[in-house]
Amino acid sequence: MHDDRSLVEARLKRVLEERIRPAVYPESVPLEVAVWHAPGEPVPVAEGLAAEPEPITVGARWGAPWGTSWFRVTGTVPEAWAGKTVEAVLDLGFDENMPGFQCEGLVYRPDGTPVKGLNPRNQWVRVGAPAEGGEEVSLHIEAASNPVILDYHPFLPTQLGDKETAGDAPQYTLARMDLAVFDEVVWQLVIDLEVLGELMAELPVESARRWDILRAVEKALDAVDLQDVNGTVAQARARLETVLSEPAVPSAHRISAVGHAHIDSAWLWPLRETVRKVARTTSNMTALLEDEPEFVFAMSQAQQWAWVKEHRPEVWARVKKAVSDGRFVPAGGMWVESDTNMPGSEAMARQFVHGKRFFLDEFGVENDEAWLPDTFGFAAGLPQIIKAAGSKWLLTQKISWSQTNKFPHHTFRWEGIDGTRIFTHFPPVDTYNCSMKGSEIAHAARNFKDKGVARHSLAPTGWGDGGGGTTREMVAKAARLRDLEGSATVVWETPQEFFEKAEAEYPEPPVWVGELYLELHRATLTSQARTKQGNRRSEHLLREAELWAATAAVRTGFPYPYEELDRIWKTVLLHQFHDILPGSSIAWVHREARRTYERVAAELDAIIDAAQHALAGEGSTPLVFNAAPHTREGVPAGGARPPVTEGGTTVAPRQGGGHVLDNGLLRVEIDADGLVVSAYDIEADRETIAPGRVANLLQLHPDFPNMWDAWDVDEFYRNTVTDLTDADEVVPETETETVAETATGAAGVRIVRSFGSSRVTQRLSLAPGERRLLLDTEVDWHETEKFLKLAFPLDVHAERYASETQFGHFHRPTHTNTSWEAAKFEACNHRFVHLEEPGWGVAIVNDSTYGHDVTRTVRTDSDRGTTTTVRVSLLRAPRFPDPETDQGLHCFRHALVPGASVGDAVREGWRINVPERRVTGAREVAPLVSVDADAVVVTAVKLADDGSGDVVVRFHEAHGGRARATLTAGFDVADVTATDLLERPLTDVPAPERDGNRVFLRLRPFELVTLRLRRV
Repeated sequence: MHDDRSLVEARLKRVLEERIRPAVYPESVPLEVAVWHAPGEPVPVAEGLAAEPEPITVGARWGAPWGTSWFRVTGTVPEAWAGKTVEAVLDLGFDENMPGFQCEGLVYRPDGTPVKGLNPRNQWVRVGAPAEGGEEVSLHIEAASNPVILDYHPFLPTQLGDKETAGDAPQYTLARMDLAVFDEVVWQLVIDLEVLGELMAELPVESARRWDILRAVEKALDAVDLQDVNGTVAQARARLETVLSEPAVPSAHRISAVGHAHIDSAWLWPLRETVRKVARTTSNMTALLEDEPEFVFAMSQAQQWAWVKEHRPEVWARVKKAVSDGRFVPAGGMWVESDTNMPGSEAMARQFVHGKRFFLDEFGVENDEAWLPDTFGFAAGLPQIIKAAGSKWLLTQKISWSQTNKFPHHTFRWEGIDGTRIFTHFPPVDTYNCSMKGSEIAHAARNFKDKGVARHSLAPTGWGDGGGGTTREMVAKAARLRDLEGSATVVWETPQEFFEKAEAEYPEPPVWVGELYLELHRATLTSQARTKQGNRRSEHLLREAELWAATAAVRTGFPYPYEELDRIWKTVLLHQFHDILPGSSIAWVHREARRTYERVAAELDAIIDAAQHALAGEGSTPLVFNAAPHTREGVPAGGARPPVTEGGTTVAPRQGGGHVLDNGLLRVEIDADGLVVSAYDIEADRETIAPGRVANLLQLHPDFPNMWDAWDVDEFYRNTVTDLTDADEVVPETETETVAETATGAAGVRIVRSFGSSRVTQRLSLAPGERRLLLDTEVDWHETEKFLKLAFPLDVHAERYASETQFGHFHRPTHTNTSWEAAKFEACNHRFVHLEEPGWGVAIVNDSTYGHDVTRTVRTDSDRGTTTTVRVSLLRAPRFPDPETDQGLHCFRHALVPGASVGDAVREGWRINVPERRVTGAREVAPLVSVDADAVVVTAVKLADDGSGDVVVRFHEAHGGRARATLTAGFDVADVTATDLLERPLTDVPAPERDGNRVFLRLRPFELVTLRLRRV
């Protein structure tokens, strides 16, 4: 037989696009359209419906950036259409290639009842089936003219990312506003031909199945009269029945489709627009669930559910009913799909506490899975947090984006720093916006790495962001793929149903130990420094507020601010969303975030101040309150007492220029350029700085990645570097002058540098009794597409270094033996990094930075020692999506700690982030709870969320070894219970040993424990 395959395939493409698809709507009449443009921000639904619109015609421009326009469409169903299915086809000017990144709409009936969303791939509204001739149609559309930020030429700087700079030029052209007859038979033929054509394209050319499909398609096309498509499609469909009914082979890959709409809680739109995106999507999905009995939809992010409840009660009612039917599924059990690299220990725990509690309170649903398809890598401390929250599974997709190495598994157990293992799945479909295309289904089957031992995978199915979720076309395709020869099989299932099947068939999957590092988007550890500082500060302020409020409540009857803390925690957790905290959102988002963090800080400072004054009482005695989890200068953790003064630090001229700081523990030499040439540990008789090198070295790199400006830093940035060694000023200072927030007797050196259009002012100070050099860096930053680093070349031979993460730390190599190690050229830490040789180490701690890199070289001189260089990432200046990223003034605090053990690194990391507070009062304050071992770090002391008055204490082993400790309560204890993160008793954990108010602890390395102490 002659090979006419290409001819038939080309025929299918043209006939489908030019004849059959247009025949889905064979008859149409225009609707009358009027519009009212809301001034300013969106208005309530009632106001939009009541507004008096003005006529507008198809072809007219509408929609200033970030505006809201209320369209009213009216018309009459022609009498001749009686008994036919009629739909309104409402095209606001969509580009079908941009679902989620365009204008959107939510359709209402005149009484305010929401109908469904309008999106680029979802432009229809059912009017009648069957319709009544002469029926009057009246619909209202709340249309958002969100501008296109990420266009066909991506990553171009734009002022559209903030309403304050976006202008008012109309963005869209009204395209189609019609009533139309919907021919379902034609629509079904379109789906038939799409499924078969896409499947055919994925099959081997030599396979018989491909040719069977080709001949069936050819016969179907022969049956279509191109001048009477609607009258002949039934015969065409009949000719496809045989090939569509051939069952899949028994070994076919099995896909659990989960209806999904990945909605970024903020990204290329502000938070307020996400509220409306969620309302549109949930309206769409509840409507689709009513039409499609097999369809299942899952939505994560409790915050988004809460928005629907608060802002769209009419939509919420439909959502609650669908949840009760078991088909609209709360997923993930987190407040938002947060970043997991940068949130601190307690914040990561509270993501699950607040997320799971919302779903339990609203629906009685307990989530067993963490659902994070789009998060930019996963910290090594996460598995035990998931388990401690009462969950056991994890789903993500983003690791498939890694640039260098292909992850070796799709289903595996992920082991965290404490040994906890979580059953984890990466969908091999390699997208969280699956549309049921044949290429996607075939890719999932081919790509699945666990063939031979497993055959189940999951496909999150639907358009994300503002795309409106799953479409009826996707559901129709899935129905045909349920059992179709040549394809993987597809069935709609909940995440729980998938995980139960996957775990049952693969009880002993491979294990991956340590972080799940995304080899992409590394610059999100640095972009938008003010957002990151606001997060870090808020986390520690929340800890302080809970600690002092709980202490004051137990000791003085101080009213514990349950509601305020709950609200503030949720605000901070929202801003840890994986495009806000990482700095990859538009300018509007970060402008609002800065204001939010300022408000949060003011509220928490007020709570802390009130609680401390309640504890201290009225008096004139100076007291130091220590909220850090370690004793500091005689002040116990969680307590307060008068300050202790010590001797001073000397500052003297240095031979050859510069200055020497000396406090008897450290001797730091700063040369005439303001660079640290020596940091000498006097007790250990050990130099910290590598020979011939200088620390406190600011380095500037060009920073223009190939893609994803705010997200990425590509390794080639290292090829060019400028050392900022020229100083405008290097002068000594004492504490009484301008060294900020240092202890009595501190002395330092002030350094000023200018480069480009920017200026740096640093203060290097050394306090008495401290083995740390404090570096305060103020940068007035006005560079573009530059990357600023702060370098510390250390005389330490280390093949690995410790990096703090949630509830502990883990190690990364300093070498690049393999491509996996080389790919980690920028990584995340929390409060410290630590390097050591046996018996001696160095820590670098910070108050607000996350990104860093560590490299090693071997010196070639007679010394032949190893230089291990730690560089802290300070600032970037990408131009997309915020063209003014980080312009302006920034303040950072770091400390170099020579001679530090990992325990010292933990302690100093806390110290730099939780400075003492000074209050005058009448009495000392004993800790509410104390622990007698430094290795056991208390991260939370609070009252139980249920209002019972029980005291909840959360702590972990922080050094990476076994620990024995005694926890002592400063109040009478009736009972002690080990709980999960939600403060529920653990049935599989024995009650802790105790003697009165003392609890005896034995902890594994990095073990996380939550205790609930019931008061007498």
